[in-house]
Amino acid sequence: MRFTRLRNIRPPLPSPLSLIPSPLRGGGKSVAKGAEPRCATRPPLHSGERGRFFSVCFIIAGIAWLWMKPLAAAELCVPAGKWVSPQREPGPILVTPNFDALASRQAVLLGESHDSFEHHRWQLHTLAALYARRPDMIIGFEMFPRRVQPVLDRWVRGELNEQDFLEQSEWRKVWNYDPALYLPLFHFARMNRIPMLALNVDRKLTSLVSERGWDAVPVELREGVTKPAPASRDYLKFLARVYQAHGASRPAHDDKREQDFDFNDTGFRYFTEGQLTWDRAMAEAIAASARKPDAPLVVGIMGSGHVMHRYGVPHQLDDLGIRASAVLLAWDAQRDCTELAPAIADAVFGVAALNEPEKPRPPRLGVALDDVAGKVRIKEVAKGSIAEQTGIQQEDVLLELAGQRVAQSAEVSQIVQRQAPGTWLPIKLKRGDEQIEVVAKFPPAQ
Repeated sequence: MRFTRLRNIRPPLPSPLSLIPSPLRGGGKSVAKGAEPRCATRPPLHSGERGRFFSVCFIIAGIAWLWMKPLAAAELCVPAGKWVSPQREPGPILVTPNFDALASRQAVLLGESHDSFEHHRWQLHTLAALYARRPDMIIGFEMFPRRVQPVLDRWVRGELNEQDFLEQSEWRKVWNYDPALYLPLFHFARMNRIPMLALNVDRKLTSLVSERGWDAVPVELREGVTKPAPASRDYLKFLARVYQAHGASRPAHDDKREQDFDFNDTGFRYFTEGQLTWDRAMAEAIAASARKPDAPLVVGIMGSGHVMHRYGVPHQLDDLGIRASAVLLAWDAQRDCTELAPAIADAVFGVAALNEPEKPRPPRLGVALDDVAGKVRIKEVAKGSIAEQTGIQQEDVLLELAGQRVAQSAEVSQIVQRQAPGTWLPIKLKRGDEQIEVVAKFPPAQ
């Protein structure tokens, strides 16, 4: 497929941790499917270049686009309902993706913000477009660890209702986002009998790697995951910002502080190895399906942080020999335009900010929990949390909440999330050899 270069507009360099967007306008004339756009001659962008015309054809990132239109200098974001190719030359352009070409890839990765309904609606529509071209498909989900694969199989076969599926897949334990965000995707898979693939591993593995490093984790605890390919320098810089933002060390907001950051710090190295293990696990699950004879199209549903700039899962796929993968992202209207870096994705789709009524935040104790031999241990207590105000301490073991015995962290989450604002929750716990009763007081609704 050939294309017309219309204008040369280069976006500013990206700020990896910026979180603010701005909207855009755009349009363009479509080209009939199968037709090849001709090189067009356009007046140059800058007034000083008037009278000088040029005509160039080019290919963008190996994906055929059915039509394209440049973005004006004041329009360096992604308009709602439009696809944009964030390429360096000639700059960001409005496009219509050729889903026939995308469906011919080995894998297509759809990055998301986990708590965005609009992102999941975009994923559903994109899945439908790909499925219409290539019904021989598998949908992989970051949300599920491999051990629940039999539950996914039973769901796709129509043997489970929603409640049974969520309970047996341990949704509250393994993911715990509002299931309404993902159920349309799950129903799409079941309705069309598309296999669902559990891409993830248990969090215990990634936590163990993050705490001790890859080499310290015995092979039998690695769930079959092989040693990840090393992170690129740019990925290390990105992860360093994430690491510092989580309070591991002082934040780096400029180049000087970034230069001062110790990339050989043991804590950061283990943190990076934990992230790479996560990326590698999902890449290996995708690669195993993509290598099969008459391999289906594998579509990955996962957080955008695992796919942006091809740092995470795509990088591991390349290392595993699966090089024909595409990365697509949803782009929020509020997102900073400077983040639209050329290599962030093959294409991004603009989603508008909706004035949906904000759901009240679910109540939280403010603890990190660990399941150990049928007991729920307090792994960490957040500063300023209800748990801290209640007197709950690290290493305490929860025995009962509201008179109900608990043996799993998922049971604790369910009880806490049922708690109404302004109410009290009696808790029985064990501290050493002593049993203690405390009352967690949840604040009234704001």
